[in-house]
Amino acid sequence: MISNKLRRDGLAPLIAIVGSDGSGKTTLSLDLKHWLEQSRPVEYSYLGLRSNDVDQWIKSMPVIGQRVSDYFTKRAGQARKKEGKISGPGTAMVLYGFSLIRKRRFAAMMAKRRRGVLVITDRYPQTEVPGFYDGPGLSAARGEGGVVRWLTRREYKLYEQMASIKPDLVIRLNIDIDTALARTNNHQRDLLEAKIAVTPKLKFGGAHIVDLSAAAPYEQVLANAKQAVQAMLDSRR
Repeated sequence: MISNKLRRDGLAPLIAIVGSDGSGKTTLSLDLKHWLEQSRPVEYSYLGLRSNDVDQWIKSMPVIGQRVSDYFTKRAGQARKKEGKISGPGTAMVLYGFSLIRKRRFAAMMAKRRRGVLVITDRYPQTEVPGFYDGPGLSAARGEGGVVRWLTRREYKLYEQMASIKPDLVIRLNIDIDTALARTNNHQRDLLEAKIAVTPKLKFGGAHIVDLSAAAPYEQVLANAKQAVQAMLDSRR
């Protein structure tokens, strides 16, 4: 029987599933949810941005869609690089707006925990690697102008607040580039390689991390994940 015990801070357990695109985060998150909800209240929270969906919507706009998509894709790519430059307040406001969406989702997730609901998150915010991988979007590249610098500072504080809350368990899915590419569509190889390289380096504020190979047979990945979750829950009894 899985304990429903809350922590002393009054929060239900938090499990974060992290890894690059193609590692199977969503599938694993939902399967763990279905397993756990047999004995306790559980909810799934997506803490990403679904920027690919937004890009597809922009592309569907008549006449100007592709040009607008290319414009923002180019500038968002520049913002990911340390040697890049944030091209003005317009781009900075778009990136900051995405971060506000993430903060709102994070706040909703925390409200569930306060109600005693165990939460499994797909992705988790971090401050160790800016520019991508659920990190602050404005802190990697060079920002010029008072508005851009102001937005950069405000955004970083948002991420500091979110990242200061450590999950009870982080399940980190590691994968190789060829397997990831075979499972994903419309992903740039260089960005995917960067995410794969960063994955084992993220510490999430010293949270307890269990590393799993996402290239292994899925039944094995799920079994190992369940074992890690059960061990975490047992430690709270």
